[in-house]
Amino acid sequence: MKAFKVGLVFAALATSPLSATTYQIDPVHSAVTFTVRHFVTKVHGSFDKFGGTFDYDAKAPAKSKVNVKIDPASIDTHVEKRDNHLRSGDFFDVTKCSEMTFKSTKVELAADKGKLYGDLTMHCVTKPVALDLELGGEAKDPNGNIHFGATATGKLNRADWGISAFKGMIGDDVGINIDIEASPVASSKS
Repeated sequence: MKAFKVGLVFAALATSPLSATTYQIDPVHSAVTFTVRHFVTKVHGSFDKFGGTFDYDAKAPAKSKVNVKIDPASIDTHVEKRDNHLRSGDFFDVTKCSEMTFKSTKVELAADKGKLYGDLTMHCVTKPVALDLELGGEAKDPNGNIHFGATATGKLNRADWGISAFKGMIGDDVGINIDIEASPVASSKS
């Protein structure tokens, strides 16, 4: 289930500082969600605290970088008892493993679709992941502020991160969906 955390918070360093734009994730207009099988249906949930930045240059998208942080204690499946259990040592062990991170290692884009590769640290274990990536583009709001959107989706096996409690009752495969809206970070240059 931890797989969804990938989602999470984008914080990146520019690889092409003269042309790349650094974007700050807007958590109010973004979501990190997941689904996992429970017996014969799927349970849906989210992580409500996340953030970060990403660097993107439309002329050199392969140089994009993403760095995200997610608070696993912010898990929300709309059932308090279940959420508390998911925070326990049986699952996310948020006392010991208080942060999930995703750091990109490679981006492949053709037009507005491609793959986002990176290292996901969850449950104090780091493993490589590959997510499908779709850019939503850029737009200005009525005040002239720029907004950029992207969606990353994929499937992770929770056992790869040492989260294997309740096998058979809970599926190993966790579907993740990360919808991000972000705005350019203001330049510190005068």
